[in-house]
Formats: sequence, structure tokens, C-alpha cells
Amino acid sequence: MATTALHPVRDYVGGRWVEAKPARHAEVRNPATGDLLARVPMGGAAEVDAAVRAAREAFPAWRATPVVQRARYFFKAKALLDARVDDIARIVTLEHGKTLDESRGSVRRGIENIEMACAVPVTMQGATLEAISTGIDCETVRQPLGVFAAIAPFNFPAMVPLWFLPHAVALGNTFVVKPSERVPLSQQIIFEILAECGLPPGVINLVNGGREAVDAILDHPDVAGVSFVGSTPVAHYVYKRAAERGKRVQALGGAKNFTLVMPDAVMNTACEISSESAFGCAGERCLANSAVIAVGDAYEQVREGLLAHARAIKVGNGLEPGVTMGPVITREHRDRILAHIEKGIAEGAKLILDGRGIKIPGHEGGNWVGPCIFDGVTPDMSIAKEEIFGPVLCILRAKDFEAACTIVNAHPQANASSIFTSSGKWAREFRYRVHPAMLGVNIGVAAPMAMFPFGGAKASFFGDTKAHGRDCVDFYTDKKVVISRWL
Repeated sequence: MATTALHPVRDYVGGRWVEAKPARHAEVRNPATGDLLARVPMGGAAEVDAAVRAAREAFPAWRATPVVQRARYFFKAKALLDARVDDIARIVTLEHGKTLDESRGSVRRGIENIEMACAVPVTMQGATLEAISTGIDCETVRQPLGVFAAIAPFNFPAMVPLWFLPHAVALGNTFVVKPSERVPLSQQIIFEILAECGLPPGVINLVNGGREAVDAILDHPDVAGVSFVGSTPVAHYVYKRAAERGKRVQALGGAKNFTLVMPDAVMNTACEISSESAFGCAGERCLANSAVIAVGDAYEQVREGLLAHARAIKVGNGLEPGVTMGPVITREHRDRILAHIEKGIAEGAKLILDGRGIKIPGHEGGNWVGPCIFDGVTPDMSIAKEEIFGPVLCILRAKDFEAACTIVNAHPQANASSIFTSSGKWAREFRYRVHPAMLGVNIGVAAPMAMFPFGGAKASFFGDTKAHGRDCVDFYTDKKVVISRWL
């Protein structure tokens, strides 16, 4: 394997870059080539404590900084990040594998949260009611709580930390980011850019590591709250362990997202969008609609339409023009996806598009799985129940809208779901009746913009307030009530 000297991986603590010296390092490899990109320090309790200590010491002065001044740092951050979108996107593609267009889109989605942070003088406002009784007034004010932390996943290495950091910091808290050890390089460049904004030392901090670092964050007595994105089992673990220690927690878990295609849908559009939803980012996203329910007479058109669009996907190195799907993140993850496929075959589903064994000339070291489509899938099969997190799409049949909703609502995870229809009646019924918290109507990936809350329901989300939108203001501040009478 060739070695690519891309970037040293360091921690950012107390306003300076520090060389962490843990007991071991992990390798970061380009998923498309297998090339070694970096070695990431697998920090633990000591490294987390240093970052949290720096954040704790910075908090009193940062909280006392006028809110309009805090917001101005993020106006500068937005300008700097806008100027470097392509640089960040290239690093996302190198370490994750998604296409450059997908990477650019995710970076811009992250920057939307910077824009929301600029509005904090408005979003942080409290409320006042005069004369709740004779001569007595009442008001609420929002106050920051201290040190918050984010534990980020591998699939959106630039975007997800920006769901949390800008909001928490603009609201007056200080922050620690723990990126995924599989994709640490995006946060290296983002923190280099944020460092140019002149934020006081310790307001933002970056620490690298794996499970030991995660546990240290969850256990640290000076961490007021934790934001997490990842699989459902880990989200539940994070929620339980942190909540038992009195922390605020928003833990966004995994998903099995279903798309309903009604007979009255604009069929080619429904199939094209559903294919992109399932296979975009190689299926490695929590909003991927990886199970399409063909309702009633829609089945034949759905099946043939999905096959046609999936066959048109060009798999390859995401840095190359014309490529529309990249590799999966690691060889181990590829092997897990292949095991899911084998299990689906064993259960009796029909693999009508087989992406196993795909070869990309010149990239023999990549983690390749081509688009796969299963037909004849029933709700009791593992491939219809488990989050595969790869380019595998299941087609199910439902005799009518009622039966389709039953399939959706029977699943313990309720992250997102979509419907394709020309009927306002079915769209409204869908919104009213299904359990998932993020819904699309003729939309394949129901990803809320930064001004709306992001998060699922049931086993897809653990917590009380969701990511970004107005929910983040509630999560990162406490509402203090003041009742006043002047004699």
C-alpha cells in the first residue's frame, strides 16, 4: 500500500495544537485505494480531561461575553468556511469515500448551522410578563450551562460536528468534539479554520480517540451534556451512561427507513429519487430509504424503475468525474454488508441486482460493494429489519396504504420515512399516521434544514430535545425564571 502524507492528526486544546501521545494509534485509510492517509492517536481519559479542563476554565469569561459579540465570531467562521468548501470536501472524500458532490453538499449543510448560530441574539431571547400579580413581574432568561461535548460518526465527518458546536458555543457554552477515529481529518481542517476566527483559548476543543475517549466524556463530572450520532445500540449506551451521571443527552440512533410508492405516484421520479436515497453515499447515512414498499398496482413499475436507475450508477473513486457512488468505509464494514446479503439470500429473498465482487480497475485495494436490490422481501426477514448501512435496497409489497403503514409502524426504529403520491389525501394520512419523526412527501431523503429539528422517534432517538433548529436552544441553555417585586 502506498502512503499518502496528508495531514498530522493532533488534538486542539486550550487554543493550541497538541501532540497526543497515547498508548496506541489507529490507521486511517482511503476507502477507494487502501492508501494510508494518517495515524490517529487513540486518546483516553487523560486527553479528554485536558480538553474538558480547558473548556471549563474558558467558560466563565465566554459566558460573560455579550451575545452579539459571540455571534460575530460565527459570521467570520461562515465566511472562512465558505471560502474553503472545496478543500474540506476533498478531504471528506479522501477519508470517507463519498463523491465530491456528496461531500460538498454535506459541508454546506454543516455551514447552514453556522448561519443559525449567527442568529443567536434572537433565538436566545427569553420572555417577560408584566403584572402577574399586583406590582409583581415575571421573566425567563436563558443561560448557558458549561461544557458540552459531541461524539461524531464516520458517515458525515465534516457536517455532524457542526450540527452541535456552533449552536452550543454561540449560546455561551464551551465545547469538546470527539470525531470518529475512522475519519479524523475533516475536523483537523475545520478546527484550523475555526482557529482563524480568534475564539478565546479553550472555547472549542478537539480530542481524538475511540471508546475509551467516549467513556471518559460520558463519565466526566465537568461535562454538562453530550450530543451523539451513531447506531441504535451505541446511542442507547451513550444515553443511559451519561444520563445516569446527570448529564443532558441527545443521542441520535440508527434507522430502517421505508419509502411508500403509491400507484398514483409520478413513477419515474419516484424510482429515480428512491434509488438515489438508497445508494447515495453508498447507503451509509441514517436517512437512506433502504426499503421501498410498492403499494397495490405500483409493484411492477417500481421494480423495473429501481433496477434501471440502480444499473445506471457508476461506482468508483469519488474524486473522479462521472462517479456517482463511492466505496464503503472499511473492509470490515464491507464484510458486514456482504454477510447481510448472504443472510437475505438464505432467508429466501431474491437478489435481482448483485453488486458483490465488483472490480474497479486501478483501485483493487478499495472497499467495493456495488448497488444491490432484493425483491420478494417480507417484513420478518432480517434484511427488512436490520440497518445494513450499505448499498442494499429491499423491495416489499403491500396490498394497500393501510398495510404499508402497518409495516412502517411495526418497526422499532422510527427515524425517517417517505411517500410518493399525487394524492393530498394519502400525503396527509401518511403524515398523520406513521411513527417516524422525519417525513418526506415526494422527497427521498427527508433531511431537515438547520432551522428545523433533526432526530427520529422510538429506538432511533434517545433524549428530549433534538439536534439543531429551536430544539438546540433548549438543549444548550437552562431557562431561569425570575419573579420580581420592587418595594
